[in-house]
Amino acid sequence: MTTTPLAITMGDPAGIGPELLLKAWRVRQTQHLPAFFAFADQALLMRRAQALGLEIAFETATPETASAIFARALPVVPLMHETNAVAGQPDPANAPAIIASIERAVACVAQGSARGVVTNPIAKSVLYAAGFAHPGHTEFLGELATRHYSGNYRAVMMLWAEELAVVPITIHIPLIDAPKKLA
Repeated sequence: MTTTPLAITMGDPAGIGPELLLKAWRVRQTQHLPAFFAFADQALLMRRAQALGLEIAFETATPETASAIFARALPVVPLMHETNAVAGQPDPANAPAIIASIERAVACVAQGSARGVVTNPIAKSVLYAAGFAHPGHTEFLGELATRHYSGNYRAVMMLWAEELAVVPITIHIPLIDAPKKLA
């Protein structure tokens, strides 16, 4: 029996996202992780795995085939954008791939081919340089939700652990300004 997998975004290909993705797949059995697939540039993931000395099998997938592949290889749903990222060197040329990864992951949830989205970190400065109009991930995900679901949504970020769930009251403001917003 297969279950509907999670969709994981690539994040900024020059950042920590690809490494997090690779290492999550490596510990999938010991950590009892549910099946997931990545919307990513497979060639980038292969280069990053090699640079990190990680032996990882990759397989091109669709959201529908990912669960069957997950035990033997990291399922990667290809993006239509190549990323020539170098770790630690953010580049606005990668913005279309970063955005497409997020958009396609949300669309998969809306279509029922993924049961949730896990986002890797993005470099907002890279996206801003390419014309990104959202303050951050949360607001972008909120907009994408309104594209796929009827209703009026207010996007909020939740940090969750079994012991605690937290929703920040303020976002995207300097800490010194936070008390004024709470008054």
